[in-house]
Amino acid sequence: MSKKIENSMLVIWTVAFVATLGSLYFSEIREYEPCKLCWVQRIFMYPIAIIMTVAYIQKNPRIVVTTLVFSIIGGCISAYHYAIQKIDLFQDNAIACGAVPCTGMYINWFGFVTIPFLALTAFVILTAVGFYILKQLKQEEVEEEE
Repeated sequence: MSKKIENSMLVIWTVAFVATLGSLYFSEIREYEPCKLCWVQRIFMYPIAIIMTVAYIQKNPRIVVTTLVFSIIGGCISAYHYAIQKIDLFQDNAIACGAVPCTGMYINWFGFVTIPFLALTAFVILTAVGFYILKQLKQEEVEEEE
């Protein structure tokens, strides 16, 4: 396994770990109760940090396929969640989310950075780095065949 792949795996782990800590900070320290869509995003983010810990220790970059599934689905949910917070058309047709409305914004930094935006950013980074690892693995396979 090349150093590029190893470092990329570390990037995925770091992003997922920081996102996990960030979500726990908002809910446990700031005491922001997560809505249902926030919980679903957590369901897709938290395992990535655990999976990548094991994959890094085992030096198994192929597990990135699994993390890509989690990050793509989580990213779609984050994008939808962000849309119902910021786009009137989506906001008017938003699903009912339970005790805490999914359209609510605990934070709105710079007029656009909300918690789902932070999650979406993390999922996009995870997806991009995951595809980069797959590309590097394929390139290494081609080089080995030559």
